[in-house]
Formats: sequence, structure tokens, C-alpha cells
Amino acid sequence: MTLQEYYAKHNEDHRLTTRHGLVEYTVSMKYIHEILNGDKSKKILDLGAGTGRYSVALASEGYDVTAVELCEANLKVLESKHAKVKIWPGNAKNIHFLEDNTFDVTIFFGPLYHLHGDDEKLIAFREAMRVTKKGGVILAAYVMNDYSILTYCFDKDRISSLMSENRVDSNFKIHSPDDELYDYVGLDDINRLNEKTGLKRIKIFSPDGPSDYMRRQLNAMSEESFQKFIEFQLCNAERPDLLGAGSHLVDVLQN
Repeated sequence: MTLQEYYAKHNEDHRLTTRHGLVEYTVSMKYIHEILNGDKSKKILDLGAGTGRYSVALASEGYDVTAVELCEANLKVLESKHAKVKIWPGNAKNIHFLEDNTFDVTIFFGPLYHLHGDDEKLIAFREAMRVTKKGGVILAAYVMNDYSILTYCFDKDRISSLMSENRVDSNFKIHSPDDELYDYVGLDDINRLNEKTGLKRIKIFSPDGPSDYMRRQLNAMSEESFQKFIEFQLCNAERPDLLGAGSHLVDVLQN
């Protein structure tokens, strides 16, 4: 299945409105707002914008937002929202249509999930760095290795077959072939990429924590308990002992 085919079937717009998705969205928006600090003169790039969950919300707050998205199905949903967002079809590895040193904040929440290995990720990083102002901020999101090991390997009882195919090694590190949609990383991989880009980490946080493991439990909670769970994740998003345990990490980097 290609990336275009996957997102044509996968309801990305719905994902961030589910309870586990709302945890990720709420925590991420908290950090985005901290960086913006209410300064409506700041220009935002949403690189790999999906269906525009972040783009549309930020534009509705009065920010100047540009969105770039590769997948046609996601673009159609984004365009249908008729928001004050400048929308470009494009690949994160080549955004030549955007000028250098343009954006104060670049939200980089999708592309790194699907780019394999350091070399591909670095191409996209260099483009994000090029269009982000010097001293600006890039928020780079990743899908985590251990989350996939626990949910897709052990929970679905596939771990032995995947290890026999050398897709998971003896250290339980996933090695995704190039035709796999997702590339999974650990904190060591993220740190290595930072060294190669030369970007300075401001902070790193888990936007979702255990929420992806607790979908049924979250859905069964009272609204009061669910709001407390969001408070829990807001409180614990930066805890070093919990980083990497959730499905995503967001690295907040200064260009």
C-alpha cells in the first residue's frame, strides 16, 4: 500500500478528535502556544499538515498559517474547511516553492513518520531548516519503536515471525523495509539526528503518553476523569523516565 492509498482509507481527520487523539492534540497545542506566546505576527508552517487539525485551529486564532501536505485525500479535507490557511500540495523533502527564512515556527508532525533512515529524514530536515527563520523553532514529531513493539508485535502475537524475518532484531529494534509505511525510532535515533542537523534542543515531550495503550479505558471514562487524564499528561509530558513510552515524541528545536 502506498502512502496515498493509506491516507485515502485512513480517517486522519477523525483520529485527533477521538479521546486518545485529543490527548495528543491538547498537549501539542499547549507547547505550540507556549512558543507562539500570543504573538500574532509570527508566521507558522505546518509541514505535513494532514487534514489541517493544527493549521485550521491556529489560523482561526488569527495566525498566518501555511500548510503543506502530500496526500491528495488529506488535501481535499483540508481545502473543504475553507479556513484562512495558505495550502500547498508538496513533499516535505522538496518545498522549493517556499522562500528561505520565512517562518517563525515550523510544525513538522507527519513526514518523519514515513521517511526511512537518517538520510531521507535529513533531506526533509534541511528543507524545514531552510524555510524556518534563524532562531525560529521546529517541532519535529516521531513514531516510537517501543510503542510498535508492544502494540503491533506482542499484542498481535507477531513478534516471533517478525524476528525470524529480521524485521525486529534481538534488541527489539524494528527495521522497517523501504516499502513499509512507517519508520520507528528510539530516543537514541532522535539524538543522533539532532547531532547531524546541528539543531539545538529546547525541550522534548510526549504528547500522548499512555493514551494510545488505553483507548478502551479512555472511551469508558466519565468526562471528569478524562479531563483529569489530560491534566495528567500535561503534567508528565516532559518526564525523562516516561519519554519514549508513548506512541509519539515531539522534539522542540531551535534553528
